[in-house]
Amino acid sequence: MEKAFNRLATVVSHAAGRPWAFVLCLSAVLTWAITGAIFHYSETWQLIINTGTTIVTFLMVFLIQNTQNRDSAAIQAKLDELIRASEGKNEFIGVENLSESEGESFRKQCQVAKERMAAIDAGRASGKVTILSRE
Repeated sequence: MEKAFNRLATVVSHAAGRPWAFVLCLSAVLTWAITGAIFHYSETWQLIINTGTTIVTFLMVFLIQNTQNRDSAAIQAKLDELIRASEGKNEFIGVENLSESEGESFRKQCQVAKERMAAIDAGRASGKVTILSRE
């Protein structure tokens, strides 16, 4: 069931982002607006567009969220592999799983390291500091 839902979510998400999908929806809204005079702008006439758009919006939220979740997981896996295979620090692998407070603490540590490296680089550029190691 999960594979079928993933396939459906992918197809619908991609289709919803196409120009023809916008034209189709715009055509439906224009047709509805034009028929307002025919149906004397009745409550039933209004209910048709309200109900239709509510249902479509409700369902699209879940389909798009599924696609977004899978895309985010794939990007994180690719970034983790790049970190693992490069000279990047392995501590960065899986940071998306940290709690909010742990993530903030990690970002502060990174900011301190960045500022320290900027000071070292500035000293090196001025010729005042000789660095043996960047760690």
